[in-house]
Amino acid sequence: MSHTPQVKAISSRDNPLWVRLRKLNADPGAYRKLGVVWIEGEHLCSACAQRGLAVALAVITESGWEVPALRQVASIAASVAVVPDALMAMLSALESPSPIGFVRNWGGAAELHTDAPSVVLDRLQDAGNVGTILRSAAAFGFTQVLALKGTAALWSPKVLRAGMGAHFGLHLVEGLDETALAALTLPLLATSSHAVRALHEVALPWPCAWVMGHEGQGVSEALMGRCTQSLRIPQPGGEESLNVAVALAVCCYESARQRAVTRGER
Repeated sequence: MSHTPQVKAISSRDNPLWVRLRKLNADPGAYRKLGVVWIEGEHLCSACAQRGLAVALAVITESGWEVPALRQVASIAASVAVVPDALMAMLSALESPSPIGFVRNWGGAAELHTDAPSVVLDRLQDAGNVGTILRSAAAFGFTQVLALKGTAALWSPKVLRAGMGAHFGLHLVEGLDETALAALTLPLLATSSHAVRALHEVALPWPCAWVMGHEGQGVSEALMGRCTQSLRIPQPGGEESLNVAVALAVCCYESARQRAVTRGER
């Protein structure tokens, strides 16, 4: 059902709403304190709108409000704030400021789904890696991402940009202790350059949870002890290791490939 949002104008950087938005954009973990997430950019906002997700507020530039397609995207929100282009440029972290952003309510820590195909992130630090991993997980049929304490904030602006909309199709749980993974009813798999068996040589279980570790330290010893298998990604080119986001994509692809073969797909 269509609706007409409440539209208001904001022209001052001292406006309380604008001060709140600046805090959201400046601190990667601010959404945990403020209870809302800032989603910036036409692509992310459109992806959110296409999934029919609730949006508390759309923020759009004066020039963007004059573009019918952007006005339509903004109008899914409960309310709309129209701001001068220069004010949006001061807020944006992008080289080319976007004309639109959404504010969505953040419901706090989600409950872990015990049987969902998952990716486990063990203290990954790089926001670009985390966002890219979310994209790969969603692309290859994994529906849940579990982030242990010490992992980059999943709903931070940088992770959102790198995720390119994958957030909206995944169940995301963060701030977990390693012991919380005991609730999973599916096997945990990890990679290691020292493993005897290669990824493609093993019949991978489905559903499963792929465990990816810290960029420098890898998977913790305690978490590795929970994994039922450790597998090697063949690297005939001779490099010592792969970027963690690339490694995750390879693992998720192999899981998806084997599932397709099992189902008789090509």
